[in-house]
Amino acid sequence: MLIAFDFDGTLSDSEMTVLLGGEQGVAEEMADITERAMNDEISYAESLRSRAELLRGLREKKAERAFGRVELRPGAAELIDALRDAGHTVAILTGGFERGVARALDDAGTDVDTVVANRLPMRNGKLTGDVEGPLIEGTKDEALEDLADEVGVDMADTVAVGDGANDLPMLEVAGLAVGYEPKPAVEPHCDVVVASMAELQELLGERGVL
Repeated sequence: MLIAFDFDGTLSDSEMTVLLGGEQGVAEEMADITERAMNDEISYAESLRSRAELLRGLREKKAERAFGRVELRPGAAELIDALRDAGHTVAILTGGFERGVARALDDAGTDVDTVVANRLPMRNGKLTGDVEGPLIEGTKDEALEDLADEVGVDMADTVAVGDGANDLPMLEVAGLAVGYEPKPAVEPHCDVVVASMAELQELLGERGVL
């Protein structure tokens, strides 16, 4: 099977842009934009570009310090390892940023098969205020379908786990849509809702995935 996780708010309870915003002194503005996007009040692309613009000029050392504070939720690494040990493909599909995901996985001593994420480009040791990557305008349903095709898995044999409005596209096309403490606008689109990685692992065991 193919199991695809969102990252910020799902595999991790860290919000990368808020951590970066803390280093720039704009965390409150970041959190407000993020919340509006996750509740589907503004488009994800619009919110991401607005947040990236707030980070213009942030020095690389401060950005790396923020990425270093990104952590997986308790039990997330164990779940990822169990899924891969069982022969499944595990992917992270996130509008967040490659470096934060990589740091969190490395610090937790785990890894996944595929990460589809965005990037914050730098010039002269500072963030440019731009954002690049496949999940700005691109949507997670397309990413999930492309990945399923690549690894030879039917869409009926996919699981998507997410919490926010930008996860809706993949939740709607996955064989099993799992909401991880989903936002109110997202919950009606989930087949099942969980509130911890332990609960998710138990659910996947009951469904015969583990």
